Amino acid sequence: MTQNSQTPEPAGTVADAVAGNWVDRFAPVQTRPYLRLSRADRPIGTWLLYLPCLWALALAVLATGTFTPFAVWIIAGCGIGAFLMRGAGCTWNDITDRDIDGSVARTRSRPIPSGQVSVKGAVVWMVSQALVAFVILLTFPPFAIALGILALLPVAIYPFAKRFTWWPQVFLGLAFNWGALLAWAAYTGSIGAAPVLLYLAGIAWTLFYDTVYAYQDAEDDALIGVKSTARLFGSDARWWLRLFLTLTVILFGAAVVFATYDRSILSLLIALGGPWALGWHLTWQLQRFDADDNDRLIHIFRSNRDAGLIPLPFFALAYLL
Repeated sequence: MTQNSQTPEPAGTVADAVAGNWVDRFAPVQTRPYLRLSRADRPIGTWLLYLPCLWALALAVLATGTFTPFAVWIIAGCGIGAFLMRGAGCTWNDITDRDIDGSVARTRSRPIPSGQVSVKGAVVWMVSQALVAFVILLTFPPFAIALGILALLPVAIYPFAKRFTWWPQVFLGLAFNWGALLAWAAYTGSIGAAPVLLYLAGIAWTLFYDTVYAYQDAEDDALIGVKSTARLFGSDARWWLRLFLTLTVILFGAAVVFATYDRSILSLLIALGGPWALGWHLTWQLQRFDADDNDRLIHIFRSNRDAGLIPLPFFALAYLL
């Protein structure tokens, strides 16, 4: 983050937070360390957790041909839940990674390694967020509740993945795209080919954007022995990113086909425009990729909020036809 000598950052600001974010500017001072622990000062993670929920709900609406009032609650409930569970997951990640974070330039300013929050305080904060999210989950149908509880497994495993595999981004994908299964199940009461394919598409997308993100820490990770796809791919990043891009579009397109096969041809074609347009945004990201430019890497990573929003207008138009 670029420092401004005329307007110094508030005390405790995390190095890779969005400049001038609402936590540092408006949140009560006592709450800031905990909100930083939840990454509330870096909202992109909440978006990346929330967007697969919106994709799945949109495709479920197309598949059923109905948009009920409960869909509105799913939109709201998944949004609040994404904020809370992203916060709880990040808190868990920082608890388990507190020693590693202290050894990495980008992360040593986080609340636990910097001493802003104790481990005990972080545990209490994590549980509090998870319990509120669980209350929201209880408003969903039983099958969706069961899926929501099962989602805790990949969330729990992810922080340890970088210790035993070169592919920790796969475990992040498993956790971050669970909402594709959950939102579909909440609306339809079942699981089918469309949400499973969408889930796989989301995992491929996560491999794309989180590999870009991981290149920021590749040198520090090598020094402390932490594994990542960035370290695994090295100078072959573009080839792998192109593969993940292609898989994202193909799997997403297949999910659209399974969700809309009994709709009109025009509706199907317009819905397929969603993953097609997403693919073009990812292509733009790939063209800008520079493994040695951290400012560009974080900009590309954050642009995935816009990339993930792109399919939704296509799905909305397809529903009207």
